[in-house]
Amino acid sequence: MAQINLLQAINDALDIVMAENDRAVCFGEDVGHFGGVFRATSGLQEKYGKSRCFNTPLVEQGVIGFANGLAAQGSTAIAEIQFADYIFPAFDQIVNESAKFRYRSGNEFDVGKLTIRTPYGGGIAGGLYHSQSPEAYFAHTPGLKVVVPRNPYQAKGLLLASIRDDNPVIFFEPKRLYRASVGEVPEEDYELPLGKAEVVQKGSDITLLAWGAQVEIVEKAAALAASDGISCEIIDLRTILPWDIETVANSVTKTGRFVVSQEAPLTAGFASEIAATIQQACFLHLEAPIARVCGMDTPYPLALEKEYAADHLKIFEAIKTTMTY
Repeated sequence: MAQINLLQAINDALDIVMAENDRAVCFGEDVGHFGGVFRATSGLQEKYGKSRCFNTPLVEQGVIGFANGLAAQGSTAIAEIQFADYIFPAFDQIVNESAKFRYRSGNEFDVGKLTIRTPYGGGIAGGLYHSQSPEAYFAHTPGLKVVVPRNPYQAKGLLLASIRDDNPVIFFEPKRLYRASVGEVPEEDYELPLGKAEVVQKGSDITLLAWGAQVEIVEKAAALAASDGISCEIIDLRTILPWDIETVANSVTKTGRFVVSQEAPLTAGFASEIAATIQQACFLHLEAPIARVCGMDTPYPLALEKEYAADHLKIFEAIKTTMTY
């Protein structure tokens, strides 16, 4: 085991894949000579050469178009979009090409060995262009998988599973936790299952659900609730698409109460899909309305970031409201 941060865990996973698979190629804006803006790919070009870890032009549509072609020819393509906020120029390539390539060819061709890595979310005073959480846009697209880790152990295991999965995966990395989240991570190769949520903490009174950096915020809210005698069950969704309905529904059936939280704005966020599905699955077991604690329906602010965020205090208020309904 090694004590490393989330960024180092991602680098470790990339190193393992590139060492075992000489068709694995890592590329993106500035990823080569100095490891990208966050240094996630540090040392990989020196170790594997400029033909396998290299810089691309500053054009996201071109990065993913190139990645689609590379994956279609059998390479393991690992593309980095420097910030999730800048994934939108590549939106057409992802939702109309990556996601549909297998379907439109009748399974004769695919880009299943494509993984798109990108840092998402706020908490770094990045303002409106470097703080967004766009997972819901891609969750609406069949043919993709969408994965979000919460800590270094999860990041390494989920990234290895994502790269080896036979479907295109968008891997959202919580940039606020890149260096802030540190933990024990096995030095050897391991995978964590995609499409499977994890029950982080058992509880009996209310179910709390989040993903990525928001899990830590939910845990803080649960600690406040525990001081009031409220037993919270905490679930990390881990995979947005496909998501683990069974684990969440089983928990809500047990507790009868449910709060889901996301960094992204409230309207049409993935929390809404979760709430609708769990309401349908658990209607007769619910003791209170399902609560969503999310970002605001406004561009991500700079000066008012703390007011915008779905913090532990807002989640704690939702827990109390739900418990006393």
